[in-house]
Amino acid sequence: MKTKDFDTRDFLQTGVEDLLPSVSVDCVIFGFHEGTLKILLNKFKFHGTWMLPGGFVYKKEDVDDAAYRILKSRTGLDKVYLEQFHLFGNHNRTNIQENEKILNQIDMGSEKPEHHWFLNRFVSVGYYAFVEYSKVEVYTADGEDLRWHHIDEIPQLYSDHNKIIEKAILTIRSQIGNIPIGYELLPEKFAMTELRIIYETIFNKKLDRRNFQRKMLSTGLINKLDETSKKWGIKSATLFSFNKEKYEHAKDSENALFD
Repeated sequence: MKTKDFDTRDFLQTGVEDLLPSVSVDCVIFGFHEGTLKILLNKFKFHGTWMLPGGFVYKKEDVDDAAYRILKSRTGLDKVYLEQFHLFGNHNRTNIQENEKILNQIDMGSEKPEHHWFLNRFVSVGYYAFVEYSKVEVYTADGEDLRWHHIDEIPQLYSDHNKIIEKAILTIRSQIGNIPIGYELLPEKFAMTELRIIYETIFNKKLDRRNFQRKMLSTGLINKLDETSKKWGIKSATLFSFNKEKYEHAKDSENALFD
């Protein structure tokens, strides 16, 4: 984990002049590690409530560019699979009392917290992203904690961030035949068990091992390798890889990657 030069207190005190009013970005960043699907969360040490990595949009910045900027600042990655999936705009989604508590824990100087821009109503643009866990370098700001959490062990989060995660999973579930989820999350060589776990987690149900493998191989997008690994127990597991050329071609077509 690396620390970046960013002062949260200073930003909350002086950052409003360059920001698009009342618009935020929240990113659901998925990674796969040690047989589990994980989500990256952060929290301010002076506040203590976990939240999705997010931020605000500069006035001279595209919203998508803001999401990519936030992702790079958290993961160190330039090329990330990123999809905008929903606008969260319920009139009561911003917990003003919670934001006020954050401000009260910061020395605001002469400015009165009740007049602060952070207490305005915000709409948030939701994005989900798939990253290869081993390539991520987690960056934190001073006074901040940033950690991976098992997808089934997400605590009560700031504002409506639990609902944002739920919506992201439902969206991925409905689009899974058309998005490169395994391709983006898994390393170059993987066991079919790992790919199946990703699908089982998204669909929240067990899938038949043989039928799943047969279906995946029938697409022609996955190659069976003459290599094995004992990562998944005493019995050696066959390793597979994605056919990158066929996969890129399939992504550019209108056909589903996996039906």
